[in-house]
Amino acid sequence: MGEASRLGGGLERIERQHAAGKLTARERLDLLLDPDSFVELDAFVTSRSEGPAGDRAEYLGDGVVTGHGQVDGRLVFVFSQDFTVLGGSLSEACAGKICKIMDLAMNVGAPIIGLNDSGGARIQDGVAALGGYADIFRRNVQASGVVPQLSLILGPCAGGAVYSPAITDFTVMVQGSYMFVTGPGVVKAVTHEDVDAERLGGAITHTTRSGVAHLAARDEAEALDFARRILGYLPQNNLGDAARVRTEDSAERADAELDSLIPDDATKPYDMHEVIRRVTDDGAFLELQPGWAANILVGFARLNGRSVGIVAQQPAVLAGALDINSSIKAARFVRTCDAFNLPIVSFVDVPGFLPGVGQEDGGIIRHGAKLLYAYCEATVPKLTVITRKAYGGAYDVMSSKHVGGDMNFAWPTAEIAVMGADGAVGVIYRDRIDAAMDPAGERSNLITDYESRFNNPYLAASRGYIDGVIQPSETRPRLIAALEMLANKRAVNPRKKHGNIPL
Repeated sequence: MGEASRLGGGLERIERQHAAGKLTARERLDLLLDPDSFVELDAFVTSRSEGPAGDRAEYLGDGVVTGHGQVDGRLVFVFSQDFTVLGGSLSEACAGKICKIMDLAMNVGAPIIGLNDSGGARIQDGVAALGGYADIFRRNVQASGVVPQLSLILGPCAGGAVYSPAITDFTVMVQGSYMFVTGPGVVKAVTHEDVDAERLGGAITHTTRSGVAHLAARDEAEALDFARRILGYLPQNNLGDAARVRTEDSAERADAELDSLIPDDATKPYDMHEVIRRVTDDGAFLELQPGWAANILVGFARLNGRSVGIVAQQPAVLAGALDINSSIKAARFVRTCDAFNLPIVSFVDVPGFLPGVGQEDGGIIRHGAKLLYAYCEATVPKLTVITRKAYGGAYDVMSSKHVGGDMNFAWPTAEIAVMGADGAVGVIYRDRIDAAMDPAGERSNLITDYESRFNNPYLAASRGYIDGVIQPSETRPRLIAALEMLANKRAVNPRKKHGNIPL
């Protein structure tokens, strides 16, 4: 019986799975988990429904392998859908198995990892299969912010099934997999147009256009490795802290290259990845959603062995301006870090919110408010470094002192103001410029004067809004010292059922 369970849909279907370039449910678990750590549960569960002719498919395990194991010696709970059994379709019995391990994970405080490869709800089970999906969704919501939840999309994930990964904290898609609510057949029926499945819901689409997935992997091995790496930065649950990792990278290390990284021309871009790389332990940065809303960077790193979340403008894309997608991307990441006790380090170079009718019509006010809300709500240590521009409302939003930033630093190149000098002079001194004998010269002189008086970090520092104007080369040791000081920070928001974030 045990051997039959391990064969899933049988040798022929396993060979078919391999021929499609896919691993089996159990082979995936072998790659994900530490060797010999997997303990299977419910291996003998079978379907409770009958087919149209009254027949009943007796597959042990019924299309999903569930249990617990370890990743780097830490307990995790897993389910792995088996496409060799009725296309991995979800039955009432399958849902019961998945819900059982989710309940166990919640009870003991351990991460949940779902390996998705399924054709959808099992038609034979009818409404019971649909109810099974809803049972899973409800547990996803209950577990949200309590234990980390990771979803790997390793094949089809369509229809209602997509909402479980959408609720989880991180989604990794392998190339060749896909997610969509309405598949190509439905689209064709409605629009009378053929739509390619990859274009509709493939890994590239969801990591560059929709923002549904966090990472696209070349193959299943890389996808499973991404899951292990993400878990390495996270605690087991919301009551714990991420493990501190030994590093040979000195906490006192300065990087002189940072002192000359910002271009003299304020309109010239630079790559914020370089700043992050020169500050973090061993230059490591696990970037999430790198292909979507690339004007802001989010991801995990370590400072003196401590896990931190990084949020940073990218001046090389849209000059680092905040738009709808970047606001959504950063807000979700800030809240994820806050849920799992990860300090947030923000590198700021933001000229403001992206202007334009398209942004206003799309609700930039509402979406920008999400990021503001997320930073205000977060109670974890919040460290901010302004590298260059911090203009207008975007200065407030990006973890300023006013929204609860704990330690806020600025480089000497920082420009903290309502707007850039050119725009400000045009508003304040318009009449004076128009009346001047040499309007262009007068404008130039006024811009120079404005920059010297306002476009620097010292006015903000004089009011205590900036805790220190530091040399760029000092950034790593100053951040590490601030993290040590804030290690035991305890802040509690007002008691309430939950806030009402502007979704």
